[in-house]
Amino acid sequence: MQGRQNHLSTQVARVRRRTRPWKSIIALVLAIASAVISHLASPNRTSEVFSSAPDWAYRTVWVCTAVLFLIFGSMATVGLARQAGQLLEPRVGVAYSAIVRYAFLIVGGFTTLVLTLVLFGVPVSQLVLGGALTTVFVSIAAQQALGNVFAGLVLMLAHPFKVGDEIRLRAGSLGGSGTLDGTVTDIGITYVRVNTGTGVISVPNSQALNSVVGPIPPGDGDGTPAPAVSDGKSGTPGAPEQPHPSPPGPV
Repeated sequence: MQGRQNHLSTQVARVRRRTRPWKSIIALVLAIASAVISHLASPNRTSEVFSSAPDWAYRTVWVCTAVLFLIFGSMATVGLARQAGQLLEPRVGVAYSAIVRYAFLIVGGFTTLVLTLVLFGVPVSQLVLGGALTTVFVSIAAQQALGNVFAGLVLMLAHPFKVGDEIRLRAGSLGGSGTLDGTVTDIGITYVRVNTGTGVISVPNSQALNSVVGPIPPGDGDGTPAPAVSDGKSGTPGAPEQPHPSPPGPV
């Protein structure tokens, strides 16, 4: 009985996951339809479309459809953001899919709010200009952090290395010898964490992206000497060349 209930719950959850995209798409279509009707019923276009309707009728349609656009637009934004996060999570991980979801919510919510104000006839030019200036200032102030986030997205999509790989990073920005050997333990939003054997070092994603990445050569980093190459002239590999006796001359 318990197994049947678990199976039924699994089937219900699977059906819900399949129907969620359609709910978001239907909400988006209804939001677009509501925006078109509200725009046609606005006081500026009443004489062109609803010239024979009473004043209270078209105003009711105008206000109600604008409110419906806000509701359906918000539902579509939330649903599509959730779907985008679920599609990206298996490929880029939970952290980066959450960033994409929140970015989708912010952009979609701001767009829905601005369009709702436009439908109600509220001037939004100053609001849009202020939002644009605020975005520019925030981007400049958080340039380094945003650079690490986008670099992390590139690392997750390009897969030059993955968690558990033994790699060598080589770049002048790493300091010291410019080379870092270790095992990748985590690829986060802003840092790549590498276990060097003596401790875990956090490398900013932008520096990891700009570094030359490759596997650790055999014999490096594990205490095993690299195989010596014999020159074919000396008896001991790596030893200085031994003089050979010259052939005897004519007597």
